[in-house]
Amino acid sequence: MKILICDKVSAKGLEIFEQEPGLEVDVKLKLSEDEICQIASQYQAMVVRSQTKITKKILEQATQLKVVGRAGVGIDNIDVEAATLKGVVVVNTPDGNTISAAEHTMAMMLALARHIPQADYSLRQGEWNRSQFVGIELRNKTLGIIGYGKIGSEVGKRSKAFGMRILVFDPYINQEIAERAGVEAVSLDTLLNESDFITVHMPLTSETKHLLCAEQFAKMKEGVRILNVARGGIIDEEALYQAIINKKVAGAALDVYEHEPQTQSPLFALPEVIVTPHLGASTEEAQVNVAIDVAQEILRVLRGEPVRNAVNIPFIKPEHLAVAQPYMELTEKLGKLASVFAEGPINSLEIKYLGEIADLEFGSLTNTFIKGLLRPYLHDAVNYVNAPFVAKNRGIKVREIKSSQTEDYTNKICVTIKGNGKWQHTIAGAVFKKNELRILSIDEFSLDIQPTGHILIITHTDRPKLVGQVGMILGEQGVNIAGMQLDREEAGGSAMMILTIDHEVGTEVIAQIKTIEDIKTANYVAF
Repeated sequence: MKILICDKVSAKGLEIFEQEPGLEVDVKLKLSEDEICQIASQYQAMVVRSQTKITKKILEQATQLKVVGRAGVGIDNIDVEAATLKGVVVVNTPDGNTISAAEHTMAMMLALARHIPQADYSLRQGEWNRSQFVGIELRNKTLGIIGYGKIGSEVGKRSKAFGMRILVFDPYINQEIAERAGVEAVSLDTLLNESDFITVHMPLTSETKHLLCAEQFAKMKEGVRILNVARGGIIDEEALYQAIINKKVAGAALDVYEHEPQTQSPLFALPEVIVTPHLGASTEEAQVNVAIDVAQEILRVLRGEPVRNAVNIPFIKPEHLAVAQPYMELTEKLGKLASVFAEGPINSLEIKYLGEIADLEFGSLTNTFIKGLLRPYLHDAVNYVNAPFVAKNRGIKVREIKSSQTEDYTNKICVTIKGNGKWQHTIAGAVFKKNELRILSIDEFSLDIQPTGHILIITHTDRPKLVGQVGMILGEQGVNIAGMQLDREEAGGSAMMILTIDHEVGTEVIAQIKTIEDIKTANYVAF
């Protein structure tokens, strides 16, 4: 078997390949798409970092390809959908740079608190301005961590050693897990109101884009300090600029940007801002770790062994994959929909398999649901293989129920998520003939939704003119309504409105809809 190394990786990773009997390794860097296409049919595996793109065109030519490995976390440069359709496993290395990113965050926090880059520059210019660079201590300050996954939790451990109070906002962390770690799980508003430093550690998704915007900066303490060593775009850079100019924010430390590479920005002209060129994972150790991890994962795939970090295909017998595929797609979409309704940390979930699917292998389907549930927030940190472990680590209890009996459909999957005994939501779906997917109900409301495209889900009190008010807001924003469904408990009672729309809507539109009298909740989901 042959492996194509498309980008430079640590020699430690190459050594693992070279020690495997019967494996030939070709290192060919900086090839164009067409050049890779010409040789792609020779290889069973390919390794990339961030430079080379594995496109649909390449995958069509790679007739023997079994696995593509990304030596890093992000997989934006791999056409995962095309790989999945071809049965090619895509693996990444989500753990390899955890410590490097956490340590870089601490370095940036200390530099921000003590004006280290500015003082260094001043001294090199021949100035001795001690009074100009009076800093603050970390001790007794409150750090708000938005996203308490692997990197966020490592930042929390290190910050506690500096004597800081740690507040955490993470939809999937419950109070028990937080208490065990010695941190406080709070709402986003509480974190914004009480934190002296705020650092973000989450992926960039439609849900997290511009999570910190002008509205959120207005809720923060005067003199707060902001850090982003995660993904550009989570912070609205224009809003951050204005917040610094207006003295709401005392300083910011940025390693990532909305557009990269980034060499010019209004933020760069502000003395309160310190910047680095996306160095979070740029340590010798991290580069070795991701190379070793990706090499080991690729060898597992080639040997036919279970893998830990497959992002697109769970470990399921090939002969069962065709039958299970539509149910896997349904459960993932049920998970994504359920994530929208979570009112806080999830303590437990129950998934019922009813009807003809009772004989299928549930492990992969349950994993797929958990992945769909957690992925909108955790993104690449959760995949088909590690989903149960991620859920367990976040204090989520998982229960499966199966029955060959179902009252109304030949197959049906019902999922219920619960939080702290205070709330719960149930969603049901089914696979129809020709593998058509349907959402059948949400809580007490009966529906018939195709889980595709862009959907607005609005709960409200049933009354005249309300639908028209929602339509007016969407129309003013240029959002076209393609379809609508309504269901209600009774006239004048609780009701649900499902709007299929032509394109994405931003948080501003959702906020405007929520201001309408008798609207209870409004959520956007992109399938």
